[in-house]
Amino acid sequence: MGRYQSWSTFARFDAENCCILAAKRDRTCALGCYPCRVRTLKTSEAAAVLNVSPNTLRAWERRFGYPKPQRSPGKHRLYTHGEIAALRDALQEGLSISSAISRARESVAADTHVLVGALAAFELERADAAMEGALALRSVERSVEEVLLPSLEEIGDRHGFDSAPWALAARWAGEWLLRAQRLSPRPDRRPAVLFGDATRDQLDPDALALRALELCVTRAGLRALTMPITGLAGLGDVLTAYAPQVVVIAGGEDSDDDVARWAYRVRAGSGALPVLLFRRRGREERTRTTGARHLPPSPTLAAGQLVEVLDGSGRDLHIDEPFELDDISVPSPRRGRMTA
Repeated sequence: MGRYQSWSTFARFDAENCCILAAKRDRTCALGCYPCRVRTLKTSEAAAVLNVSPNTLRAWERRFGYPKPQRSPGKHRLYTHGEIAALRDALQEGLSISSAISRARESVAADTHVLVGALAAFELERADAAMEGALALRSVERSVEEVLLPSLEEIGDRHGFDSAPWALAARWAGEWLLRAQRLSPRPDRRPAVLFGDATRDQLDPDALALRALELCVTRAGLRALTMPITGLAGLGDVLTAYAPQVVVIAGGEDSDDDVARWAYRVRAGSGALPVLLFRRRGREERTRTTGARHLPPSPTLAAGQLVEVLDGSGRDLHIDEPFELDDISVPSPRRGRMTA
């Protein structure tokens, strides 16, 4: 909650004042709140802003990878207004298309430098403002992928992932991601994803990636539930109420035995379900023998593949076929640990 005196004040500020200020500025609020959304343009609209033909715009995208469109549910291109506006401004300065795209990219990349500077200086309000600036140019998902997570990685590389600056930045980011997830539109699809949290704690970099994946999945219209790998008591009741259709085991801190024990309990409560791994590094030998497949480390790409798996269109994915819980052997009973 940080600078707010109570949770109710915190939630009321975020859900009302932040969105009102964003509306006055004609931009998305710092939380990516619903219904405040990033303004997008269809191909014809974006081309009109740039005073070029739609074919020219698509040619720039293929050649330079910019502007980078999103895709609508119908697979149509949707360009972020902020990126189109940045490119238009650069072109109006008389620059060539390659130079204009470089200028536009620099203006977009500046958000990462601002956020890193704010976090390094322990200025959390300025960090909030940096994310608000990022959301004026990108969707929530891309803001997380292109600004928030790279900024955190730079803080960790600069100060160490066991340092006080990292702890402050990680706690701020975790709070931001959870707040954005709560204020996202309610899922309108029935499929549910069960995440098995095998990360160390909330300061684990993989834990923040998991929070980002939860946010992306929720915004994709899926229900998301995260349970700790070590939490077995009452798990059956949760599974009965939630009825997940796919399981994702995230993080590499908990042992394979702990994961197998949890997965066996999930199988007992929900039957054989597809299981995918997310950022479970150092388990390559294990996954080769079980058939488990890794999702991409990118939260947005991972969320997209989960949607395709649940839609039944995941056969063409590079992850091949996910393995099922029946592929996991029954673990032996837990034994007490030896101590010196």
